[in-house]
Amino acid sequence: MIDLRQLQALSAVAAEGSVARAATRLGWSQPTVDYHLRNLDRLVGADLTVRSTRGSRLTTAGTLMLERGEEILGLAERALTDVRDLSQLGRVRLRFGTFPTAASRLLPGIASRVAELGIELDATLEELAPLVTRVNQHTLDAALVYAAGGYRLPFRSEVHTTHLFSEPMLVALPESHPLARLSSLDEADLLSLAHESWVMGSTPGDTLDDLVREVFQAAGHQLQVAIRTDDYSVVLGLVAAGMAVALVPSLASNHPPEGVALRPLTGSRFTRELLLAAPAGPGGPSAAVRQLAEAVRRSISALD
Repeated sequence: MIDLRQLQALSAVAAEGSVARAATRLGWSQPTVDYHLRNLDRLVGADLTVRSTRGSRLTTAGTLMLERGEEILGLAERALTDVRDLSQLGRVRLRFGTFPTAASRLLPGIASRVAELGIELDATLEELAPLVTRVNQHTLDAALVYAAGGYRLPFRSEVHTTHLFSEPMLVALPESHPLARLSSLDEADLLSLAHESWVMGSTPGDTLDDLVREVFQAAGHQLQVAIRTDDYSVVLGLVAAGMAVALVPSLASNHPPEGVALRPLTGSRFTRELLLAAPAGPGGPSAAVRQLAEAVRRSISALD
């Protein structure tokens, strides 16, 4: 097994160009640096450095090992920092915002997981645009948000976003609709719904709505919006009644009402990316926010 000191020795030699200067850099003796380099050579079965009167340089194998080794050293340092920071947190309260669809499926699991770490959540449920505004104004410590179709959310420069999950989109159709016979739909199938009545969101700034409008407008179609609502239970109820069709995220697809057919929509653009957004300093998000991001990931995984 690799000893981190072996990777430290290799990194120092690469930076300094000699074993002697590497020893000075690390505060070790030169024989100690030699010892760790030789053990690493034996472990990988190849010479990682070439020595001459002008100093030392890395071989091709050494360069690859250095690349991987610096990733390992970086992760090890981050692990130490995170655990040290977390151990000093005590009881921490985070102002956390999330959109209602995610709250109904994920919030209990998130709150339970962070509570084990001494983090309490003051949860706020908002639609996307208000969440973005509140993060920009620093009235939320973190918010679970989403972006669809490659759209960028209008966050200020100091806001850090962490990608958590790519959520597939589904087309919601009445079971009697001809397309409901298909196992999945592509973009051409979607465009064939141009003359149907659609349900769209009621809050401006929803990137999912923007994506749907863009796709249809690019094909020369104008959507017929029958009703606007941000409540997916209402959306699915209208679809079940045969009054409309809609595009819905996977998080909203559990236990659909009778009469609704949910069909996956192929194509990478028809996903929405779940992100954790938080104001952050030069070092990135706080330890508490990083733990919150991990709790969200685990809560999403637990849905499978």
